[in-house]
Amino acid sequence: MKPSAALESASRVNPGLMALALSALLLAPIPAAQAMRLNDTGQIVCYNAGASTGTVSPGTPGPVDPGFEGQDCMRGAAAADALGAMIKQGASSTAGRDYTKISNVGEDLPASATLGPGDNDWACTRDNVTGLVWEVKVDDPTHLRHVFHLYTWYDTDGTLNGGHAGNVGMDMCEGTLPSGQCNSSAYRDAVNAGSLCGATDWRLPTLTELSGLVDYGAGTPPLIDTAYFPDSPEFSYWTTVTFAWDAYFAWTFSFSHAQPHASLKIADGGIRLVRGSQ
Repeated sequence: MKPSAALESASRVNPGLMALALSALLLAPIPAAQAMRLNDTGQIVCYNAGASTGTVSPGTPGPVDPGFEGQDCMRGAAAADALGAMIKQGASSTAGRDYTKISNVGEDLPASATLGPGDNDWACTRDNVTGLVWEVKVDDPTHLRHVFHLYTWYDTDGTLNGGHAGNVGMDMCEGTLPSGQCNSSAYRDAVNAGSLCGATDWRLPTLTELSGLVDYGAGTPPLIDTAYFPDSPEFSYWTTVTFAWDAYFAWTFSFSHAQPHASLKIADGGIRLVRGSQ
C-alpha cells in the first residue's frame, strides 16, 4: 500500500494512528542520494539599494546600512570562511569552498601541486563539501582532455536520452577519439579506459552538480575557482540531462553568466566529467 493510502485508511479508523503514522514518515531518514551537500554561492560582497557596502571580513562583519542585513554575503559557508570560522580539509581561492587536488593515480596532493602526466602530478579536483571529484582540463591540443576540444551529446541509454540518442559527432577533438567521433559517450569511455585519477566510473554531471561549481563572487567570467579549475573557457558544458520538452535537446551550463541552456544534442559543447554520488 502506498504511504498516502495507508494514511488515509488510518485516519478513518483512528485519528491518533494517523498522527503516529505521519510522525513516522517525517522522522524517517533521508536517502543518501537526497542528502548530498550543496556548495555555497561564494558571494561575500554586500550591497544596499544602489552600491556595494563592502566585503565581509573579520574587520567588516556585515553591511552598515539598516534594512540590508539578510543578504547572502552574510550567510552560509562563504561568510563563515571570510570571517575565519570555516574549517577546511583542503584549500580554495573561493570563499566557502573546500577543494583538494588529486593526482593521476588518485592520491591527495598539496595545494602547490601542478598539472602533469606523472603519477604524483595533479589531474583532478575533489570537492570536499559535495564529495564529488572533477576532471581538470589541460591546455594541449594533442591531449585527450584538451580544454578546447568540443563534443556532441550522444548516449544510447534509453533511461537518459529521452528517446533520442543524439549525434555521434565529427572530429572536433584533434583525432583523440576513435573514428573522429567526438561525442560525450566516446569521451567518457576513453577517460574511463585510461583510469583517470585511478577511477573508471567517470560520467557526465547533472545540471545541479555542474552549476554547483559556480563562484558567484568571482566578479568576472569564468565564474569558477580557476585555482582548482584552470583552463575553463566560457563556452557551454554538457550535462547528462535530456531536455524534458524535446529529446533532441539536452541541458548545458555556461560559466560565463552562470545560466543553463537547452542545446541541440548535435551542437558543439565542452565536457567536464565527474565521479561520485548522484
